[in-house]
Amino acid sequence: MSLNDDLTAVRRNLDELARKVERLEQRAARQKPAPAPPDPSRMVTVPDTPYDSTLWTDSDDEGLGGCPADHAGLAAPGTAP
Repeated sequence: MSLNDDLTAVRRNLDELARKVERLEQRAARQKPAPAPPDPSRMVTVPDTPYDSTLWTDSDDEGLGGCPADHAGLAAPGTAP
């Protein structure tokens, strides 16, 4: 390739790049702005210390698992004691 051919190829690539950048800028202008970051005054800090285990004493009775009959020393319906 001659120097003129190389320069022509570079100009063509540069023109193509300029067109693509212009299209990208147009798309960016049409997009909705990014949502605002959360308000730090409304954020809650969660400590790394373990929770008090007494908070979970009766959690099975609240529908989180387990059968209430298990706690009363009874077998679940349809099972042998």
